Formats: sequence, structure tokens, C-alpha cells
Amino acid sequence: MRSKADLVQHGVIERRILIIRGKRVMIDHDLAELYGVETKHLNRQVRRNKKRFPGEFVFRLTRKETEQLVTIWHRFGSLKHSVSLPFAFTEHGVAMLSSVLNSEQAIVMNVLIIKTFVKLREVLSTHKEITLKLKLLEMRIERHDENIRGIFEAIHQLMTQPDPPQER
Repeated sequence: MRSKADLVQHGVIERRILIIRGKRVMIDHDLAELYGVETKHLNRQVRRNKKRFPGEFVFRLTRKETEQLVTIWHRFGSLKHSVSLPFAFTEHGVAMLSSVLNSEQAIVMNVLIIKTFVKLREVLSTHKEITLKLKLLEMRIERHDENIRGIFEAIHQLMTQPDPPQER
């Protein structure tokens, strides 16, 4: 059973997972805050361990993407005048952070973040399954409607009396 604190943390983490370039990611600024470290410390660890963070694990946002973040979310206001562009970490990038950040808070938060990513993936998977089942049900109902329409047409034809034969 999850504790109330875990549920609150999952909610906080879920709100910080964004979709950028078609991937679910977390921004370095948010991760640093959750881990209780400065953003520059987190990014320094990433740069020192480049081999652990290939392009599919972490990527730097473009200036345009950063401006969009600042416009949409107030919490990224500090990025507005920043000279360096933020990093975006995928689920695997977040998992890899656990190997370079070793504080107790970072370890605990890392586990919660990974659990949240997994939970989101399960919810999306369930959503896709439900959508597929609904489409199949709609198709089946459409076939039934066509069959019922055919039955009614046949009944109407049987019910209509043929015209009496005309005398010559």
C-alpha cells in the first residue's frame, strides 16, 4: 500500500513530466529541485559522465523550445535570461542520473521518479487497450445495425400485400 506522501510525490512528479520531441522527459531544473541539488551541479555531473548519457537519454533543448517552456510554465521563468540551454532527460536518462548523484534524497527521489514513469506507461497502455476494444465494439454494433436493417426490410416486404390482379 502506498503512503500518502508517496501519492503526493507521484502527483508532483507527474506534473513535471513533459512531452518534448515526442518523448516524455523531465527538465534539468525540475530534477535538480527534486534531488535537492543545484542545476549546475546536476549538469556538471552529466558533462563529466558523457558516456552514460547518449542522445536518446538526454538532449539539450533549442532556444525556441526553451522559450515555449518559459511562456507556458511559470516555474521556468529563471530560464528566460539564462545563457545555457536546459537539458531534457528521458526515463533512461533519469535512471542513469542515479549512478552519478549519490545523496540520500537523490536516491529516494530517483526511485519515485522511475516508478512514476512506469505508472504513466501502464496508464497509457491501458488507455490504448480500451480504445482498441471500443473500436472493435463499434464495428460489431455497425454490423448488427446492418443485419437488423435487413431483417426489417424483409419483414416490410412480407407485410406489404401484393397488388390484386387486374382484370382484363
